[in-house]
Amino acid sequence: MSEWRREIDAKRAKLEAVRKAKAEKRRQDELSRSNSSTPAPGQSSEAKREREKDRLYRIISDFVGEGGSRGDSTPGSSIPSTPAAVHPGLGSGALGLNYGGTRSVSRQSDSGSERGAQRNTMVQAGGEAPDRSSVMSSAFVPDLIEMEQELFEMPQKERVVYNKEVQTAAFDEDSGPTIEELRQQLRAEYEQAQIQQQQQREKELEEEAARLDQEIEQEIRELTEEERATIFAAPEFFNFVEQSSKIIQRALNDNYDYTRDYTVGAQTGEDESEGKRVKKVCAFWDERWCKNRSITDIDWSPRYPELSVAAYNKNPAGINEPDGIVAVWNQHLLERPEFVFHSQSDVLSVLFSPFHSNLIFGGTYSGQILLWDTRARHLPVLKTPLSAAGHTYPVYAMQMVGTQNAHNLITSSTDGMVYSWLVDMLAQPQEALELVHTGHNKTDEVAITTLDFPDNETTTFWVGTEEGNVYQANRYDRAGSKAGLNQHDVYKGHNGPVTGLHFHPLAGPVDFSDLFLTCSVDWTVKLWRAKVGGKPSTAHTSVHPLYSFNEADDYVYDVKWHPQHPALFGSVDGAGRFDLWNLNVDTEVPTVSTVVGERAINKMEWDKKDGRRVALGSSDGRLYVYDIGDLGVPRESEWTDLQKTLGGLAGANAAQLGLDGEQSSRTLAGR
Repeated sequence: MSEWRREIDAKRAKLEAVRKAKAEKRRQDELSRSNSSTPAPGQSSEAKREREKDRLYRIISDFVGEGGSRGDSTPGSSIPSTPAAVHPGLGSGALGLNYGGTRSVSRQSDSGSERGAQRNTMVQAGGEAPDRSSVMSSAFVPDLIEMEQELFEMPQKERVVYNKEVQTAAFDEDSGPTIEELRQQLRAEYEQAQIQQQQQREKELEEEAARLDQEIEQEIRELTEEERATIFAAPEFFNFVEQSSKIIQRALNDNYDYTRDYTVGAQTGEDESEGKRVKKVCAFWDERWCKNRSITDIDWSPRYPELSVAAYNKNPAGINEPDGIVAVWNQHLLERPEFVFHSQSDVLSVLFSPFHSNLIFGGTYSGQILLWDTRARHLPVLKTPLSAAGHTYPVYAMQMVGTQNAHNLITSSTDGMVYSWLVDMLAQPQEALELVHTGHNKTDEVAITTLDFPDNETTTFWVGTEEGNVYQANRYDRAGSKAGLNQHDVYKGHNGPVTGLHFHPLAGPVDFSDLFLTCSVDWTVKLWRAKVGGKPSTAHTSVHPLYSFNEADDYVYDVKWHPQHPALFGSVDGAGRFDLWNLNVDTEVPTVSTVVGERAINKMEWDKKDGRRVALGSSDGRLYVYDIGDLGVPRESEWTDLQKTLGGLAGANAAQLGLDGEQSSRTLAGR
């Protein structure tokens, strides 16, 4: 198709050049005609032109003569009694013109001893002579004798001067055209020839333009259905349409009010509760990709705040569709995903690489870890093997730890295996760690459902399990602790599988990074303080939560701290409700509670820019984005207020457990 297009463009360019040449030639001709001082005479017949040419040649011959010299204009230069007058300036021969209009030529042999016969030839020069009796006979041969005579006086050569009147006198007498008229006539003939040549060139240009128009018309024809199908199936055409349509849809989805008048004051009748409640920004859903699928995990792009990614499980009705997909959504493109990536198994966890904006990692139900690149096609660019060298059980949790120059991907599966991977090498894990607990009745395996690292921590992490307990584990041996699961400290509080675990972000003047939240299918959200530092326990110790939030009416599927506000966190449940809690305001009921959809909300994630927006993933495949307004903007006293709140929670918890309130307060809330 590109070759055909280039041929058409070349022919069009050639046609345009032909037309420009015609226009330029016409312009030059008009300019030359306008600048000409003498208009061209009318066209004469061919016979007339021939007669005028003959007359011109005859006049010129009579005027110049065959010898190249005119003698009748010097009547005083010859002596009447001499047979012939020798014209000065000639060589061995002499040419003389008599006064009667005849000319005689006499030649003498170069031999000094013999005289040859001389011939006198009389040539009639044309026109009537003044005295016909003086014309000599052509057979006259004069007698020549040798004589010596000293000439004392040489005749002086007469200087003949020609002017315009003398030159045109003969023509006036013959009533023929003048030299000027002949010159004009020749100029007219030349211009006529130029006009004919120009007309011939214009005719050729018109024929060339007509031929090019016909060729272009033949090339640009109606395509057949097969040719159209071939063009539509071409990857180049598909990529062009895909990118162009995305740009148009982004522009159309811009909700900015272009007619807003900034000279008018604030509008009346606005909602007074604005800023005290959450507001839905948009909802992403695509009929082709999201139908009969559920969102299993979500994440935000660390570089582009408008991009979010969602992982989906299998569509039971889509036989020819991939089992799992990952869709990247753009808040400026609501009708369809920005990118769609395929997987051969359900995708249970997804993660934007915080150090590479184009890379997306996914954990699957089969145990494979997949790596997609937004610059590549739909299929993963790297993936782990389905063997004992990698996961063979579902991967529900993954996290990237480290820095820009040294980082690892940590993944965990329900068989208790935790692997560390290099981003550019997924053929085999860099580290392998098996978490086992000897106190389990039937099996030593720890079925990991969720995992998280505290901020600025790359070695110690906490995992939530299917049995409802939370454990602390180490990647390496350190400070008297061995690598693996810490079996002595068990965080007991939930009566069902742990569905979410999140540590408090390290932000603000006070460090609360040892606090973490968990949620479970037991309809509760619990607040914990992690045991960090010091010598690990040698006996089995049960760690109890600081507080339990029991306002949910269904399974609580996820919980996350706000990235900026120290006392704010959100939770989602199976009833489709999104609860926003502020511990400094109330610990009994959420500050804002919103029903997002009719189906369960499986996952939530705050945006990484300022936490103003939150993404909520539904079990019907819809991805909602909500704006919490000013609720996520902390005051300066929020950190000190949270310290007081934690002290009160610790005292209440100690009284409930029958412990010493003062000692528990110092242990759980003190710094």
